[in-house]
Amino acid sequence: MAVIGGDDVPFAELPGRRSADPLRDVPAASSVRIVELAPGRRRFAHRHPASEEVVFVRKGSGVVYIDGERTPVRAGDTIHVPVGAAHATIPNDDEVMELVCFFPHPQLADNMEETTIDVTTDAKMTDHDTPRDHR
Repeated sequence: MAVIGGDDVPFAELPGRRSADPLRDVPAASSVRIVELAPGRRRFAHRHPASEEVVFVRKGSGVVYIDGERTPVRAGDTIHVPVGAAHATIPNDDEVMELVCFFPHPQLADNMEETTIDVTTDAKMTDHDTPRDHR
């Protein structure tokens, strides 16, 4: 058993968001991410080919994009993302969103495929406009 204190979880600063992996040093069959999404940033869809994802919206509101469908979400909502579905969460323009993302897979890095689907515009990017790390 492991209990990881909130103050002990380091956040990585990524484009448009902050992300933390509280279980990174714990041998576990699942993984979790704590994500803070900044408003007004480009967002790109990604997929998890080896597992579903369950997302709890801890704070804020916005829209979740799953395989071309957009659904409003707010604090307290739980989102189920099927295996392999292209998805992203877009915060409303006036607030930061905080998400807790659960995966029944031990390593998210082995279960992540980036896409070129720009969910802020619903357009696919061109080959020369490749996104960086945008989970």
